[in-house]
Amino acid sequence: MKRSVTLLEVLLVLAFISEAPWAISGSLGCKPSRSRAFRPHSVRITEFGAVGDGITLNTNAFQNAIFYLRSFANKGGAQLFVPAGKWLTGSFNLISHLTLMLDKEAVILGSMDSGDWPVVDPLPSYGRGRELPGRRHQSLIYGDNLTDVIITDSSDDVCIEDCYISTGDDVIAIKSGWDEYGISYGRPSTNIFIRRVTGETTSSSGIALGSEMSGGISEVHVEGIQLFNSKNGIRVKTSPGRGGYIRNVYISDVTMTDVEVAIKFTGQYGQHPDDNYDPNALPIIKRITFKDITGKNIRFAGKLQGIEGDSFHNICLSNITLDVISDPPWNCSYIRGYSRLVSPKSCEPLRKRLPKDSLACYSSSPLPSKPSEGRRLVSTM
Repeated sequence: MKRSVTLLEVLLVLAFISEAPWAISGSLGCKPSRSRAFRPHSVRITEFGAVGDGITLNTNAFQNAIFYLRSFANKGGAQLFVPAGKWLTGSFNLISHLTLMLDKEAVILGSMDSGDWPVVDPLPSYGRGRELPGRRHQSLIYGDNLTDVIITDSSDDVCIEDCYISTGDDVIAIKSGWDEYGISYGRPSTNIFIRRVTGETTSSSGIALGSEMSGGISEVHVEGIQLFNSKNGIRVKTSPGRGGYIRNVYISDVTMTDVEVAIKFTGQYGQHPDDNYDPNALPIIKRITFKDITGKNIRFAGKLQGIEGDSFHNICLSNITLDVISDPPWNCSYIRGYSRLVSPKSCEPLRKRLPKDSLACYSSSPLPSKPSEGRRLVSTM
């Protein structure tokens, strides 16, 4: 696999803290044998002059360290270790055969100076920059022609776990391309595992699927999530013109506190890259299961709005208890599904009881074993 990837939006997770607008921290462990690949050569970022005080700009240190480690790609690879501290930096590149390992107390902070973010070509599945036509700013952690890198935009075999994330956007977003460009590129996001994540977002969603999902999203397993002080808990976003699909999603063991909308589906989620999209390219949204969810101080249990003539179906709710302050607690349209043990009682289109032998609802597969604690890493084979 050889392609450019935008890792600011999609690599692991994005966190927001007071010192800078973006920060990265996380833990990978779905495939321990690969995530912990032995690297015969290891260096610390401090060997290249980096200072972890949250003030000193370390862009050159990261760039120089990666450039130096490039020479070990054909010698078993290398590891760059980031010790405890707050490491302010502009954009830098990953390379193949590299493990970027963060100490438990290490945080990588993105610079607030736009000059530290080079302008590069757009992703082929987007056709243009997300916010403006044409090119876009390079990601905080970027890569060209990488092999086997963990991402969540048009990617597969992804694991995000054991993270705390505070951000001004979606805590974790899964995407796969934008309208006609995503349809043409045709690469889905699939086989994604998210577990033991704690997060908050005052303006967006804890777990978001879409809205750019034109290449398809499927086989997503989420469990052990704690969300607080957030606008939305779990959200599905799409629009006529997207095409693609979101299907076979299983979300369980979720705790929410002080969340405006616990579960939200939006079938008319706004923008398109240009006027060349096909308005008749309707997305397929089906077999999404929510199970074992609790919430305190929730304003709305659910706002579930599909697309007229393209009903979202086989949406399944099970064992959900929410302390809701609004009446009515649910608002649903163009959506069909099933529910059991839901309080407050779900909206009419979801009150049908699922037959015991039915396969209409997507069920869980066992998640991979838990990794060792203490350090977080990104590994490119």
